[in-house]
Amino acid sequence: MQVILLERVAKLGQMGDVVDVKPGFARNYLLLQGKALTASEANIKHFEAQKAQLEARNLETRKEAEALGDRLGGQQFVVIRSASDGGNLYGSVTTRDVSDTATEAGYSIDRKQVLIRTPIKELGLHEVEVHLHPEVMVTIELNVARSPEEAELQASGKSIQDLAAEEEAAAEFEIAELFDDIGAAASDDQDLAETAGVESDSADENGSDDEDKS
Repeated sequence: MQVILLERVAKLGQMGDVVDVKPGFARNYLLLQGKALTASEANIKHFEAQKAQLEARNLETRKEAEALGDRLGGQQFVVIRSASDGGNLYGSVTTRDVSDTATEAGYSIDRKQVLIRTPIKELGLHEVEVHLHPEVMVTIELNVARSPEEAELQASGKSIQDLAAEEEAAAEFEIAELFDDIGAAASDDQDLAETAGVESDSADENGSDDEDKS
């Protein structure tokens, strides 16, 4: 099916291009989203008549998107979620979650502008694309954690695995110190017992010498 693009579409073409696409993609996305028209003779003439206005509108919306992108790009947003001790989420972070979190922080974006290339199903830092305009894309970072305190630690560069390893190492160190203390105490008791035994033997020997003298 041939359509004429009303704006740039990634991996497809620029505004004004007539391209061949699958009918389903045309009907369910390009035509539905107002990104294209069927490439009939009447629609092509209509596009040519409206081309200057469409280009001006595209330029205006692109400038607005670039201004927002300058503020939004590189920002980190905290998303609090429940997860297992191993860091696996009970569910996943969705495009709506990203949109809602960014909007709450003062950046108005639609979930349709968000692209999560790899499903977010574990704690940690994750990059997400936000397509503000056909020609403007920025990347933001999601800090997915179980609590604000955990998010702060992750922001400092520590992963949930690092934290778990540190806690395990600290626990092992405490156990080792406990056994050292027990061992030292047992050694002291043994030294006391040996000292007491030596003193007892000495007393017995002295007593025996006194009897011999008498």
